[in-house]
Amino acid sequence: MTTTDPRHYDIIIAPLITEKATNASEFNKVVFKVAMTATKPQIKEAVEKLFDVKVKSVNTLRRRGKWKAFRGRYGRTSDTKRAVVTLEEGQTIDVTTGL
Repeated sequence: MTTTDPRHYDIIIAPLITEKATNASEFNKVVFKVAMTATKPQIKEAVEKLFDVKVKSVNTLRRRGKWKAFRGRYGRTSDTKRAVVTLEEGQTIDVTTGL
């Protein structure tokens, strides 16, 4: 196993386990919550090093926070950035184990 750079853990924050992400796993795709400043090449390198897989492509999306009311007070949820990572054929990542 190759040595991992500690900065890779700053890029990949957590795997997302949603209904949509679970459906995407049938097509060899995994969804991660990533740092807002992370670029596609950085995400690709971090996933390849941390999980020892070959990445085919990376698509990113930025989600704006929503205004929510909680106990009569309004606040805003955090902005997030997500990465949809497509793996090469035959490669898998078990996201239930965590990082």
